[in-house]
Amino acid sequence: MRFSLRLNNDLPPAEYVALALAAEAAGFDQFWISHDLFLRSAPILLAAVAQATHRIEIGTSILNPYTVNPAELAMLAATLDELSGGRFNLGLAAGAGDFLKWVGLEQPQPLAAMRETLAAVRALLRGERSPQAGRFLRWSEEAYLRFPPARAAPLYLGATSPGMLRLAGEQADGALPLLFPPEHYHVARALTAEGEARRQAGLGPLDFAACLWVSLAEDPAAAQRVLARKIAYYGPALSAMLLERLGVTRAELAPIERAMMAERDVEKAADLVLARPGLLQIGLVGGPEAVIARLEPLVQAGLRNISFGPPLGPDRLAAVELLGRRVLPHFRGG
Repeated sequence: MRFSLRLNNDLPPAEYVALALAAEAAGFDQFWISHDLFLRSAPILLAAVAQATHRIEIGTSILNPYTVNPAELAMLAATLDELSGGRFNLGLAAGAGDFLKWVGLEQPQPLAAMRETLAAVRALLRGERSPQAGRFLRWSEEAYLRFPPARAAPLYLGATSPGMLRLAGEQADGALPLLFPPEHYHVARALTAEGEARRQAGLGPLDFAACLWVSLAEDPAAAQRVLARKIAYYGPALSAMLLERLGVTRAELAPIERAMMAERDVEKAADLVLARPGLLQIGLVGGPEAVIARLEPLVQAGLRNISFGPPLGPDRLAAVELLGRRVLPHFRGG
């Protein structure tokens, strides 16, 4: 079993160092930081984490080829891998179209863009010149890294759609699928397995890091309220497919959206979420026993890398330490 910790890029730099040190001490294998637009820069935060830690792998979750050219993605990956002593993982995805519009960027051919980006970045990290051109990328003979990467850092693909999940299985070193709810693992894993049937020669086994929301605390009610606030914020953006999985209708979300957007009352919106228990099934919530019970069937089904993501709980540092004491040892047999 492997365990990952994921964080948004909205905290002060010192908090990432403290959380990374706690995660390393707790036995986590990977530490990921997102790179959402107009928040703190994940590569810089990861550089600070790399210099403070010794064992834990670090990674971006995720960078996209529209705001960062694949040439710079390769430069960044090689440099952070060098700085961390070979512990860096490059998490990539097509990005969110709505966010890209904030900076006037379109998102043409996302599947083709990611296929070409994975191939080009891998070629550059292997020291090759002028990666193969395609519909999305063009290269001249001067396209190559001017310093020798110590290794080709692993490439992880953030994927939710069927096409992206298949591509992860076919061409990536790892997959970072958001699983809302956690039981969506069965569908997502079957899709990556379809891609693995056409897996690129020379690649090792796919590291399927199941990305879950978790809100953990000794006090289950406190953990539930934290997750409820996050659901209230993201509720209007939840897809019809996801709502169907959760057994919630769009009409049931209307009062929550009104409390959040019109009334600006976060706690009222959270109360409305808590009144609809189906919504809380989007993630893992409660005390350690509740989290273990929800994960157990997925581990029995073959899940081998669990990626715990925000909100994590009313106290993030306490949640990391609690995961290390109570949850990770259960699945490692400790």
